[in-house]
Amino acid sequence: MIVFLIIGGVGVALLLLFLVVGDLLDGLFDFAGDLLSGAGLAGLLGAFGFVGALILGLSDSLGWAIGGGIVAGVLVGLGAGWLSLRLRRGGDHSTVRTPALVGRQAVVINPIPTDGYGEVRIVAAGQITKLNARSVEPIEAGASVYITAVLSATAVSVARLNHGRS
Repeated sequence: MIVFLIIGGVGVALLLLFLVVGDLLDGLFDFAGDLLSGAGLAGLLGAFGFVGALILGLSDSLGWAIGGGIVAGVLVGLGAGWLSLRLRRGGDHSTVRTPALVGRQAVVINPIPTDGYGEVRIVAAGQITKLNARSVEPIEAGASVYITAVLSATAVSVARLNHGRS
């Protein structure tokens, strides 16, 4: 049982190592095309060791302990590798890009004068974003507007959503 617990402890130690200095070791323990990464290897060892020790303690069968540890280790290792891969490759799908805001509705939070900038708030991809805004006419705070053009990464041009209302 001690051997299983040591293997599980090595898995936990590797996981802590990858959490602390993961960027420095990135790619060192990548196998099978990023699917079984360092986190996956740590999960495999940890699950193999601790599940093997648990089965050995319950059944006193070394064969069952090794088999159960291998199954648990492979499942946890592949799961950790898959999650690690998703985290590394994900994130760009919901990132708000300023050009994608054209045509979307926003609310004026600081009045927009004719000759200067005000501020609008827009909810895009679940995130509240504040942008500087210009308009050809003055628009008061609280008015609904739509974005007509992107002036810069932090500024847009807007127009009233309902021209008939003040």
